[in-house]
Amino acid sequence: MSVKIRLQRHGKKGKPFYWVVAADARAKRDGKYLEKIGTYNPNVNPAIIDLDVDKAVEWLQNGAQPTDTAKNILSYKGAMLKNHLAGGVRKGALTQEQADAKFAAWLEAKATKISDKEAGLSKAQSDAKAAALAAEKAVNEARIEAAKPVVEEVVADVEEAAEAAPETIDDAAEKAAE
Repeated sequence: MSVKIRLQRHGKKGKPFYWVVAADARAKRDGKYLEKIGTYNPNVNPAIIDLDVDKAVEWLQNGAQPTDTAKNILSYKGAMLKNHLAGGVRKGALTQEQADAKFAAWLEAKATKISDKEAGLSKAQSDAKAAALAAEKAVNEARIEAAKPVVEEVVADVEEAAEAAPETIDDAAEKAAE
């Protein structure tokens, strides 16, 4: 039986959510699977990947072949590196402690890269909001400046009408009586 590590689609239209599963190669995409290894949510930036690395390495060592996308996800989370290091341990090229140290150093570097990307994204969002606010203020000031002559004309017309109009209602009644 040929086993593949692949994505199984869940979620709704336009909002995909995937399970990373080990499944028989002959099974349908969203059909029966042997084991659920993790999840992948591409709807956020950066994408959220929850993966049991040890289970993935176990399946890889047992001969499961990842699809292209699944291989990228496994590489991103370090399962492919851990499998590679486990092969080195089996061959005697390095000890388990050395392999664990290399994997821990890689995980730390990866976490730093991810946090830097998140910080850059949040900074970019705040800069975009600040730029939009400044542009909106400029547009509002331009509108106010453009409306000043019109407002001054209206005020002048109202003042002229007030001067031409009778001062009180009694005056208007006297003029009407004459």
